[in-house]
Amino acid sequence: MVEQRLDDQKLTAILKAVSDPKRRELLTLLVQHGPTRVTDLAKHFDVSLNAVSKHIKILEAAGLVRRRTEWREHLIEPVMEPVSEIDHWFQELRSIWTQRLDALDQALSGETDDE
Repeated sequence: MVEQRLDDQKLTAILKAVSDPKRRELLTLLVQHGPTRVTDLAKHFDVSLNAVSKHIKILEAAGLVRRRTEWREHLIEPVMEPVSEIDHWFQELRSIWTQRLDALDQALSGETDDE
């Protein structure tokens, strides 16, 4: 059985946040470059600074990024813990499918667990 590590609302928020290609690109940029100012992130997109800020707020609400203030600058940095939790969830799903496929393979080949 799949162990429930993330609550459903948190998982849904994370998956919704990364369902948008621009937000995935923002997250990728942050992972590649580390903490970055919003204005520097906005230079990578053909949308307004306000639009980029809205995307960042969605990523923040999902817990995928956090805002840190240094003097007058607001730096956005990635938070990898939720990504690790989702990866763990997918690994558990994969293991279930592997077990089911192994059982199907045994049934089709006529093998039993006693052999």
